Amino acid sequence: MTKNHGRHRRAGARALAGAAAVALACTGLAGCAGPSPAASATASVAGEDAGKPVVLATFSVIADLVREVGGDRVEVLSITKPGAEIHGYEPTPSDLAKIHEADLVLDNGLGLERWFERFVRDLDAPHAVLSEGVEPESITAGAYTGKANPHAWMSPVQARIYVANAEKALAALSPADAKYFAERAAAMNAKLEALEAKARERLAGHPGAALVTCEGAFSYLARDLGLREHYLWPVNADSEGTPRQIREQIAFVREHHVQAVYCESTVNDGAQRRVAEATGARLAGPLYVDSISGPDGPVPTFLDLVAYDLDLIMEGLPQ
Repeated sequence: MTKNHGRHRRAGARALAGAAAVALACTGLAGCAGPSPAASATASVAGEDAGKPVVLATFSVIADLVREVGGDRVEVLSITKPGAEIHGYEPTPSDLAKIHEADLVLDNGLGLERWFERFVRDLDAPHAVLSEGVEPESITAGAYTGKANPHAWMSPVQARIYVANAEKALAALSPADAKYFAERAAAMNAKLEALEAKARERLAGHPGAALVTCEGAFSYLARDLGLREHYLWPVNADSEGTPRQIREQIAFVREHHVQAVYCESTVNDGAQRRVAEATGARLAGPLYVDSISGPDGPVPTFLDLVAYDLDLIMEGLPQ
């Protein structure tokens, strides 16, 4: 796809996107006569960066991963902002406008963005799933028992599958830049491999080390690095911090002499704080999972997120 073609396609889709956004905003309301200034402005913001193809990702973590591969040849946007909780997200009218203006839409898959599935059928742009090819880990407790754990990006091993899928999708979008995307993907994978190697080296003296968290977001990391995982709840928005979950977590921490427990940046750490108080373990973190931070925060990029979390986990190992 050339840059001009992408710009013209977005211009053609803008009227439809604006109308659809207003329709979504007016659902259940009377007297909604026309587009609001805010909706019209939102429907025209994307895709004006010198005609670059616009790539839309569902949340900030994978958006930054794609941005690293795409470099300056594409404009990458995220539906959710840094700090947002992705599970159970409610799309806004401006989100719908962005979806219809994009030249390529990318999501995580593995059941993460259930709110997004209804939009995929009507997309006027290519769509790719970044987790395609990941061997799923099943959720073993709660309302989502038997479904795939969606957090594969948290493992530097599985993240390389995301990078490969991003490169493939971007090359199909802009074939003239395929070599550029391939070089950036290779450089990113080299950094992920280095992070994996560093973690394995630090774990070598701690066979059977345990990772205790609020959400069960580290199943792929645990599988790939040989960690024993325990969590309070399997998925955010599932039953969170029940008395039974807290009791079981306390028992696990005591049995395995866990020195540090963690919670994620997008959830309340109250339940995990009770575990720490009952066991004497240190409440460390937070860990970043579903969102990168702002530019001045500790994890402004995807690679920063992986490195930061791995460092925190390794610091919590028995000394």
